[in-house]
Amino acid sequence: MTTIPKNLNWFDIGMDAWALAVESNMVIAMRIGSLAQGGPAAVQEAGRMVTEKVAANLTLGCDLMNGKLGNSPEAIVSSSIAHYSKSVVANRKRLGGTHTAPMP
Repeated sequence: MTTIPKNLNWFDIGMDAWALAVESNMVIAMRIGSLAQGGPAAVQEAGRMVTEKVAANLTLGCDLMNGKLGNSPEAIVSSSIAHYSKSVVANRKRLGGTHTAPMP
């Protein structure tokens, strides 16, 4: 999971963004598989997906307006990546079971 380093630099932020993109794609692939199967579980997953996205975006927007993400562009971007990483990691673990290896 992404954490906010003391020395923020754009290279590390870029690497965190890359890791989030990779892990997000893993979650998308797992979700597509479960949605393709159809049935009540697919309907529940689709609803959960939309609800989680709306909640994550609202929370991030409120945190941004309240100054909780930091006061520099680097801190804001890094905090945003960390915010979304929490949800993505939780979904990867939930969808992939307990045998999924963590991202570096």
